[in-house]
Amino acid sequence: MIYTVTLNPSLDYLVQTDRLRPGRLCRMHGETLRPGGKGVNVSLVCAALGLSTRALGFIAGGTGALFASLLAETGVEYDFCRLGRGMTRINVKVCAREQTELNGAGPDIPADALEKLAASLDTLGGGDWLVLSGSVPSGVPTDIYARLLDRVRANGVHTLVDASDDALKNALPCAPDLIKPNLEELDALVGGAPRSPAGIAACARELQAAGAKDILVSCGPDGAVLVPATGAALHLDAPAGQVVQTVGSGDSMAAGWLYARLHGFSAPEALRFAVAAGSAAAFCGWLPDRAAVEAVLRRTAAPTEIR
Repeated sequence: MIYTVTLNPSLDYLVQTDRLRPGRLCRMHGETLRPGGKGVNVSLVCAALGLSTRALGFIAGGTGALFASLLAETGVEYDFCRLGRGMTRINVKVCAREQTELNGAGPDIPADALEKLAASLDTLGGGDWLVLSGSVPSGVPTDIYARLLDRVRANGVHTLVDASDDALKNALPCAPDLIKPNLEELDALVGGAPRSPAGIAACARELQAAGAKDILVSCGPDGAVLVPATGAALHLDAPAGQVVQTVGSGDSMAAGWLYARLHGFSAPEALRFAVAAGSAAAFCGWLPDRAAVEAVLRRTAAPTEIR
């Protein structure tokens, strides 16, 4: 089972307009409201790929109730702790000539709620995966992911961390099986990451020296770089296609990598599948289903070794 933790999930309100004009009326020609948050997105794509998954985290208020209702419609298993105060945030994604995001803050998460979440992870065991994904809300200790990793380590749980800044830095000594920074997040951790595949791989090795095992760096239109704990680093450009929106592309890449890992793919095959999944998300209106991923996979090249 793949368990995902999203500390600050959201209702994602995606709107399309021809042009965003600040200070003036902008009419929309399309809108959708969906359950979101990075870990939630990973669960949704994992489920679409046929993997068993359960989404964990926190919800609050009327927006939290709507979030749970929408997530239930997808068929994804979930167990969210309901907070007594605040409201689940609403994130507005405006797709015009450029993509603009307005993200809410979310509710305060008290210490006893964090402990309840941590205790729920004690049931995980060997063969399970724990995905810790997304930013840490204000007021939550930045070592929360490290604490959760320490809690499950003795039970043989595999772990994936997709975070940034101190939340990711603090998690490195806990030896997560995979971390998935993007270029900006990698740059913030190492203090200036080159944009060449070889430079990216060298910076990723610094994070391995700090404790991480496999590292998958998402590079937007330039695909991704995979630096395994053992073996050669690999690079793969993203396949060509019409980008509709990029919300959830990195989360889809993480889900694709999990699918490949659980099915025994080699490192090059895993990178190829992960890039295809991330690209499929960018080419469709929301998160991809299995057919969309397989369609992109057919035109995704093989990775090359970085020398």
